[in-house]
Amino acid sequence: MAKLSWSSLMMPGCYGSSRRVREKKSNRKKKKNMMMAKQVSIQRLSFSEVSNSTGMLSPEELSISLVGSNLHLFTLAELKTATQGFSQSNFLGKGGFGPVFKGFVDDKLKPGLKPQTVAVKQLDLEGNQGHKEWLAEVIFLGQLRHQHLVKLIGYCCEDEHRLLVYEFLTRGSLENHLFKRYSASLPWITRLKIAIGAAKGLAFLHDIEKPVIYRDFKASNILLDSDYKVKLSDFGLAKDGPLGDETHVSTRVMGTQGYAAPEYIMTGHLTVKSDVYGFGVVLLELLTGRRSVDKNRPSRQQNLVEWARPSLNDSRKLSRLMDPCLDGQYSIQGAQKAAAVAYQCLSQNPKSRPHMSTIVQTLEPLLDLKDMPIAPFVYIAPAENVCTEESTKNEVKQNASRHKVRSPKAVMEARNPKEF
Repeated sequence: MAKLSWSSLMMPGCYGSSRRVREKKSNRKKKKNMMMAKQVSIQRLSFSEVSNSTGMLSPEELSISLVGSNLHLFTLAELKTATQGFSQSNFLGKGGFGPVFKGFVDDKLKPGLKPQTVAVKQLDLEGNQGHKEWLAEVIFLGQLRHQHLVKLIGYCCEDEHRLLVYEFLTRGSLENHLFKRYSASLPWITRLKIAIGAAKGLAFLHDIEKPVIYRDFKASNILLDSDYKVKLSDFGLAKDGPLGDETHVSTRVMGTQGYAAPEYIMTGHLTVKSDVYGFGVVLLELLTGRRSVDKNRPSRQQNLVEWARPSLNDSRKLSRLMDPCLDGQYSIQGAQKAAAVAYQCLSQNPKSRPHMSTIVQTLEPLLDLKDMPIAPFVYIAPAENVCTEESTKNEVKQNASRHKVRSPKAVMEARNPKEF
């Protein structure tokens, strides 16, 4: 039996007239593809298997090979209908891959599809990412299912067009809640639950039979549903982890400034411990309310890890690092233990960083700590919509005589992270 091959999916073009191609295929070839698909679907296809093979594979064969994944193959016309022609009123934002639009799909658009709101990500043909990143999303999310991974519903590969269709998550990204203007401050317990959910998502990727290195772990790739449940998104830069006697994966350095592990930046050597470093950065952002890189701060405070890590194991200094928007409403024991986890994750030596499964076990008990402050507190929205230590201290002094309790509402300034 001929071996199923993949390399055409690594090429710039897909079959534009897919309907005509289907009509020309013989029943014998369809049966052959189905038999081959059953063989391939026994275990997860790795992205390296896709990129290192030779031959030709059409989008239809990709769909057949991912049988059992329940992915839907959409046409461009169907996604235009779902998004009302990619209307600006449905525009959700834009990342490294391209613009994202809100849409709606149901069984009228695609038989067998339940009615639901979706997010449609469209490849920017002039952007930094391309067909390879699109394919990585399809391969990884088409086969991986976990409560803390975003669900990929389907995809489109038509002429030069590449689109991805995901479940829609109402609360957007963690980045929006931590750093955007007019966003209510996240309570301590919510921050802790977000950290635990993200850790569980990474632990799943690292512990499966064929490990996956996420490679681009950051606040903007952590999505939240209506209950603030975490879903990791954007697998365009994900890589298969080392197998057997291999210690690392050698690859081109890609990611976001401030989140990438130092040894990866220096050598291009990628391991699951590279993800652990990125988790440490996000955990530090949750603790401090500061961005990983902020050029608007004093020079010594612009890099969050360099500024904060030396103080993480000092209980006296930790209180100065904590996000002033929390206004002291957090578990001191929980903050100290979470800070200790961040300190370990951010070690310069990858071997000193803990495994993600160990991090989950360490963080989960912190939800049950009972040392949260219970006294009423005064919350003041800081000037210029930015929560800073200085503005918080000034407002507290000015309002020391007040005892009225106000609803927490914080507003923070947003800045886009720079890609390498």
